[in-house]
Amino acid sequence: MSERSVTKQKQGKRWYTIFAPEQFDRAEIGSTIAEEPDQVIGRTIETTLGDINNDAGANNTKLTFKITDVGSDSAYTEFIKHELTRDYLRSLVRRGASKASATITVVTTDDYRVKIQPVAFTTKKADNSQEHAIRRVMIDLVKEAAKERTFEELGDSVIEGRLSSAIYGEAKTIYPLRRVEIQKFELEARPEELAEEEATAVDVDEDDVADDVADE
Repeated sequence: MSERSVTKQKQGKRWYTIFAPEQFDRAEIGSTIAEEPDQVIGRTIETTLGDINNDAGANNTKLTFKITDVGSDSAYTEFIKHELTRDYLRSLVRRGASKASATITVVTTDDYRVKIQPVAFTTKKADNSQEHAIRRVMIDLVKEAAKERTFEELGDSVIEGRLSSAIYGEAKTIYPLRRVEIQKFELEARPEELAEEEATAVDVDEDDVADDVADE
């Protein structure tokens, strides 16, 4: 390829400024380059809650966004994942204490399917029955929260710490807790994807369907 054609190709590319959703006050979260706007759709970008809020104390929370729309030189996103860093989670582990966690799949009031993974750290070693009871609280409160909230509202509850605080408040009566966190909140399916799944689903007996909750 000649130098002239390379230069022409580079001139055909355009930079797009990436913005977070309204939920995050349309904060600027990065940029990407492409020759055509359609090439930008579907790309993901990861940042931290600290970068968005200008709060270094929140850099242990990673946020992932997916580009869904493109303007002349702007790319707009949807929020798809909240996840705590591994280093931060490791810092919460204490020798001689217990960790109880669960993975719960729920559907919000506006038909978004979401996977949520809460984790609780005890002050000392809990027995198996106490760990099981703590998981049961996690499962019940996460399901209850999803039944009452839209996807955005549930996401806000996770990011702002309200869901983890609710779990802490109830589970600490089972065994003293040091901390409760939501280690992951992830979008699994949008309303149109759920509708498509339901339309193509094969009828099965209820006894053949596994629970949508997996305790770890």
